[in-house]
Amino acid sequence: MTETREILSLEHFLPYRLSVVSNLMSNAIAGIYSDRYKLGIPAWRVMAILGRFPGISAVEVAERGAMDKVAVSRAVSQLLADGRLERSFADDDRRRSVLRLSAEGWTVYDAVVPLALDYERRLIESLGADDRAALDRVVTSLTEKATALAVKE
Repeated sequence: MTETREILSLEHFLPYRLSVVSNLMSNAIAGIYSDRYKLGIPAWRVMAILGRFPGISAVEVAERGAMDKVAVSRAVSQLLADGRLERSFADDDRRRSVLRLSAEGWTVYDAVVPLALDYERRLIESLGADDRAALDRVVTSLTEKATALAVKE
């Protein structure tokens, strides 16, 4: 009896394709800051999230970035040791610690953000306004659906 095996055609498998694009973009942006600021991708993501949402916990950083909690914990520890983050207790719950960029963290953030935004601009400059709007809608829809599916499983 012959068994038929279903083959996963990675070049057409959307999660794989999105992962490849994400890795290519993350690595390109990391090339901007990794040597100059001695930052890895998880550390920069933590800084980027805290730049946008200061005063949240490490757990909330992991949730907002869909990041592994262990990777966030390691990045936070390194950023604290490097003086790029500050940890304090939440006003509403003294048991919960919250994170903020330190003055040094803001210096790095302020240097990297324009470079990251320039990379994004160069990446999407070949797309017309309609395609950019459609891409935004599709990414938003896929993010919402992936989040809903992750909760169910």
